[in-house]
Amino acid sequence: MTRVLNGSQASQYQLPKPVSGQSDGVPGVDPATSTSHHQKEIVVDGVVKKFGDKLVLDGVNFTVERGELVAIIGGSGCGKTVLIRVITGHFAPDAGRVEVANHEIPGSPLRDLRTVSEGELDELRRHWAVVFQRNALFSGSVYDNLALWPKEVKCLTDDEVMPLAVKALRDVALDPAELMYADRDSLSGGMAKRLAIARALVLDPVLIFYDEPTAGLDPETGGQIHDLIESTHRATPALGVERTTIIVTHDSELLSKLAPRIIMLHSGRVIFDGAFEEFVLTDHPRIRPYVLQMPALHARVPYD
Repeated sequence: MTRVLNGSQASQYQLPKPVSGQSDGVPGVDPATSTSHHQKEIVVDGVVKKFGDKLVLDGVNFTVERGELVAIIGGSGCGKTVLIRVITGHFAPDAGRVEVANHEIPGSPLRDLRTVSEGELDELRRHWAVVFQRNALFSGSVYDNLALWPKEVKCLTDDEVMPLAVKALRDVALDPAELMYADRDSLSGGMAKRLAIARALVLDPVLIFYDEPTAGLDPETGGQIHDLIESTHRATPALGVERTTIIVTHDSELLSKLAPRIIMLHSGRVIFDGAFEEFVLTDHPRIRPYVLQMPALHARVPYD
């Protein structure tokens, strides 16, 4: 059910009762009450995150089911990237909890990140991948970038990594014969972005995060990345479960192509959670201006 969360408009929607961590007029869905028959991949429940006196996340609630394609959007500084870092265990919330599926165990039960050890967190991350906002490529060659995590995370040898690296480059339309040993610094912006995605794919993740995957790219290259994100999401990992994709973006064309579920943050809170088609049609006083500003925000490559 779509949620447009604003006190002045709440009477227009069948809204659930507020849960802990949400202020009056900005109710949220208690993940524990979800009636979906699908498996949960991520549960974010009442998450609060502060940096000193700055409140970045103010009681964020939502559940992501396995196989979903979700876009997290909102103005610069609203907490999108911080939220991703909380979900991936890089930041601990000051209140609330995050649960993620553990694909190391049959049935992929949810694990509360508050209770996992560093070793357990490493096991969870074996099935995740992140495409960073600025690519975050390592120095050295294309192969060095593709091989590091399979060696570190899965203890693979060069002989085991090479066929995976070849496949990953082909999947992002890069030529392994030409580029495998090319230096990172010789790549164009579009090629570097493709390599960042290939580095994620070489791990064959079940859960993949993209942080501004098309920022700074020309329209043609951006369109190619749109297609790549879509085809990657649809491909089934070797583990045999549906891939779940989370995208942080201002790219309205990407959203139009993928038509994902939209979760919009404003001042650290979820103010919309629903279908893309409903998102673009809403006249909500905080959402409509953002929709109109998205092309300009995307063009200037904002960073949270």
